[in-house]
Amino acid sequence: MQRFSRTRRLIGEEAFARLSAAHVTVIGLGAVGGYAVEGLARAGIGRFTLVDFDVVQQTNINRQIWALESTIAKRKIDVAAQRVADINPACRIDVRDLFVDADNIGSVLAEKPDAIVDAIDALNPKVQLLRAAHASGLPTFSSMGAALRTDPLKIRIDDLSRTDHCPLAKRIRKRLRKEGITAGITCVYSLEPVRVEFSRSDMEDPAERTIDRGRTRNTLGSLPTITAIFGLTIANEIIQLLGNPS
Repeated sequence: MQRFSRTRRLIGEEAFARLSAAHVTVIGLGAVGGYAVEGLARAGIGRFTLVDFDVVQQTNINRQIWALESTIAKRKIDVAAQRVADINPACRIDVRDLFVDADNIGSVLAEKPDAIVDAIDALNPKVQLLRAAHASGLPTFSSMGAALRTDPLKIRIDDLSRTDHCPLAKRIRKRLRKEGITAGITCVYSLEPVRVEFSRSDMEDPAERTIDRGRTRNTLGSLPTITAIFGLTIANEIIQLLGNPS
């Protein structure tokens, strides 16, 4: 297949065959999740489960790969599925129109994908997903806070237990530690300090206004470059894992 010839030339036929047979579930198709899907689809991943409950909005255009004037008001899962199919018509694509929470996480993980991308921006569902994925033993790659950052050289990937300077990661670590989860979740984060002040009454963690569906969101500034690098870094890590299992 010529569309993947350069990837096959680099990683070899056996590794590419593993990618073609792999199943990745991506939960959250926003700025980070969108670029994670893009990188994985262009690497030849053979099956996706794409999970999101939202539609494309005009405010998404500055950073989300699906967001165009022509896609406004369309479901992100539909736009994403169409784009992946355009990249690789042989790819199997399953979509789930869901806001992931404790009640439906089990059904999302039931098919035991080879890797999970957590690109959720709501705190409680994010913690619930990471807890369930960790319990299942599924390789999980989670995005921490990309908003308010401007320096791509400060982006890192590591176990959640070793993150630093990321208020969101700190808060998630604290919650998971109470349940005995101290390691085993790979995440992308930034070492860049966040210089923004909110009143303590707004949120316990002022830098990461991640909240649940139905509550008023506080809009944080973000760059297309940083969020894209977060997503592509996750994609690259999954390509290395699935293409070259130890």
